[in-house]
Amino acid sequence: MKFINKIVNKVTQKRLLQIEAFKNNPFEFQKTLLQELITKAKNTRFGKEHHFPEIISNFNIASFQESIPVRNYSELKPYIDKVRGGENNVLWPSPIKWFAVSSGTTSDKSKFIPVSKEALEDNHFRGGKDIIAVYSSQYEDAKLVKSKSLVIGGSQQISSFENNLYYGDLSAVIIDNLPIWSHLLRTPSKNVALLPKWEEKLEKMAEQTINENVTSITGVPSWTLVLLKRILEKTDKKNISQVWPEFELFIHGGVSFAPYRNVFEKILPSNTRYLETYNASEGFFALQDDLTRDDLLLILDIGIFYEFIPLENLYDKNPKVYTVKDVRKDINYAMVITTNSGLWRYLIGDTVRFTSLKPHKIKITGRIRHFINAFGEELIIENAEKALKETSERTHTQIKEFTAAPIYISDTSTGAHEWLIEFSEKPKNISEFAKILDEELKKTNTDYASKRYKDLTLRMPVIHLAKDGLFYEWLKEKGKLGGQNKVPRLANNRMYIDELLDMNSKQ
Repeated sequence: MKFINKIVNKVTQKRLLQIEAFKNNPFEFQKTLLQELITKAKNTRFGKEHHFPEIISNFNIASFQESIPVRNYSELKPYIDKVRGGENNVLWPSPIKWFAVSSGTTSDKSKFIPVSKEALEDNHFRGGKDIIAVYSSQYEDAKLVKSKSLVIGGSQQISSFENNLYYGDLSAVIIDNLPIWSHLLRTPSKNVALLPKWEEKLEKMAEQTINENVTSITGVPSWTLVLLKRILEKTDKKNISQVWPEFELFIHGGVSFAPYRNVFEKILPSNTRYLETYNASEGFFALQDDLTRDDLLLILDIGIFYEFIPLENLYDKNPKVYTVKDVRKDINYAMVITTNSGLWRYLIGDTVRFTSLKPHKIKITGRIRHFINAFGEELIIENAEKALKETSERTHTQIKEFTAAPIYISDTSTGAHEWLIEFSEKPKNISEFAKILDEELKKTNTDYASKRYKDLTLRMPVIHLAKDGLFYEWLKEKGKLGGQNKVPRLANNRMYIDELLDMNSKQ
């Protein structure tokens, strides 16, 4: 273990210098990275069809953007299907053996995101190393490489296609490809981490980790909470400090932590630190490099070239697309990525806004399709979560899960937002909770406030109390327990909420 610590410390110091370099020269690093990606892929099927050799001969970003349209998954899928069929050199020159299954929040068909060897080594693994480097540099008492980290992976088993190709939840893909030495630093064992059934894995993870010296956890808040509560039940303890006395850090991502923080603070040690990351099937993008702030440092040198389209212009015929050179603060952007797995100008579906431009720091504001705009109110996830956080504090409640959707205008009534909320601590008066939520939504979203004026377009929110475990059961019914699976927070239609309300009405 001492030998590993020495290696990690040496690598950490070198990496911190590299991070400072791209923070000081963001566009230069991004431009060079893009040029390297195009050069490497110039002889692929995609590269030839999109004139990569010509782009390289007189390289500039404008010619790259002119030659390659922005694509979503369905538009890039014909190329991905060829790779899944065993064809090489389609999107990326090195053989693609792995696919990260991105199942989203619903019963929609899964996306199969190609994961190259370069993406594993230079992006996903490097992102994990960056967490260690950044955190350890700030806290001399850090124990991340001196004991065990509990990694809560997805519940999907690694499965094989034809032609020796494999797929699984991103965390399962990463765990299955980690170097042997890294397993000395993590728990549970690989065979438990890759179990396909979440509920079976939950029990085995609890059993296997109780007696370890766990100092950090990496996982999605919702599933991490389920595991921690099970561990406390099995040990008959009230706080994780009684199970793991040296616990210090929770590394989280996937969903906003705001609705969960109060619950975690009650069961984790009082000195626990919380570090957010932005890690998706498509790549590791950003991390919280300063725990006194709630924004994330965009990592600009690990195999991903970034572009940004103002969300309000996303569906224009020829929207202006920005690089890190010309983005501005406080604008909601749809993020477009080009990766070292062959995702070329891929519209990932996430929206972000910049809080800082030197260095480039972002906040995740939501999803392109996860919003409510049935009445011109443009309510995004960031608005909803901020309003709920303030409402929870004012009403002394704790929210576990929620979803919301519009009630459409009818002949007899104006529209409204309908909320289904599962509480761990319920409000004493649901009408008062609705009133305060309405006030907070008005504060955080002026469009919502204008639509609420005298109830002309929108009336007061309609709130339903979800029965305990409703959202868990809904995800279980859809086979989406564990990993990065999550409840859709907002929808501009009633598909999700009607299903959930129907389940909620049944005993």
